Amino acid sequence: MLRAYRYRIYPTKSQVTLLEQTLEICRWVYNDTLALRKDAWEQEQRSIPLFETNKILTQWKRERPELKQVYAQTLQNVQVRVDLAFKAFFRRAKAGENPGYPRFKGKGRYDSFTYPQGQKGGFKLNGDHLHLSKIGDVKIVLHRPVEGTIKTLTVRRSSTGKWYACFSVEYDPTPAPQKETVVGIDVGLESFATLSNGEKIENPRFFRTDEKALAKAQRKLSKLEKGTPERKKARKIVAHVHERIANRRLNFAHQTSRQLVDRFGTIVFEDLNITHMQKNHHLAKSIADVAWNLFITITESKAEDAGSRVILVNPRNTSQICSRCGMIVAKTLSDRVHSCPHCGLVMDRDQNAAINIMRLGLQSQG
Repeated sequence: MLRAYRYRIYPTKSQVTLLEQTLEICRWVYNDTLALRKDAWEQEQRSIPLFETNKILTQWKRERPELKQVYAQTLQNVQVRVDLAFKAFFRRAKAGENPGYPRFKGKGRYDSFTYPQGQKGGFKLNGDHLHLSKIGDVKIVLHRPVEGTIKTLTVRRSSTGKWYACFSVEYDPTPAPQKETVVGIDVGLESFATLSNGEKIENPRFFRTDEKALAKAQRKLSKLEKGTPERKKARKIVAHVHERIANRRLNFAHQTSRQLVDRFGTIVFEDLNITHMQKNHHLAKSIADVAWNLFITITESKAEDAGSRVILVNPRNTSQICSRCGMIVAKTLSDRVHSCPHCGLVMDRDQNAAINIMRLGLQSQG
């Protein structure tokens, strides 16, 4: 299995200059590779494969010596990214979706580069330093050990100018014994989640909490002239607010999912279509704030090592069906209590839905 580790790195000023030069060179290669493939299709109706762009990259290196300042396999990986972007475009087009054509990267819009061949290819971890080919030894804070075989390293610059090393690691999982406890979870907006046993997890509303601070920072940014140092500084303040919200949301998802997988052997969620739900403009901001997909994905990633499993079930009528007698009891979003006229069951509507979710999950497993 693969696992990701992310660590903060602290390059010196000269190393930051080299890192930013690397990003700009990678951006140039990305844009020219994209232009090459785009022109070949428009002019000749010919699709250029990846291995052919790799050959052209060798020619570009002879014409542009500055490309040699970047590790060779890192530049090849840039062309892999272009190839993957086209494959995703064609896959979406074939599926009947509305695909977005791969875009050119503007200045400052290319934020990461990859060493794809493990520690034998361009980088090496050595204590509290990370050696990067063509850049040097960069200080790294390993707040937890890397367990497994490192396959790739991606160096990433955040919108606030922080630098991170992201390792993709292959490891052999040693799952804990399967637990017998089962829970159904109904995610919501009033409460972040309601468990089938009646417990509720409060909605932290991270975006709503910082919404005023964000609006204030964005108003200041909009009043400043483009291209000025003041606007650049104001843009970083806006980015800091967004980063703070995202970090709090991610930390909450990690802590909550860890508590669930440690307690329950089977965890059942609804398989929600978040994109479709966000078309409701009255609820879109709140739905984006709770980040249900992020929470479910993190829970799935932690489940196996904790001896748990995650099941996704069809959400159809889970809030309308009575969990005791199975009859449909119609409700609107404003109805917060389930009151069944058939069997007399009265309970919180979210707990009723969570019990139905748990039942569907167990039925799906036989």
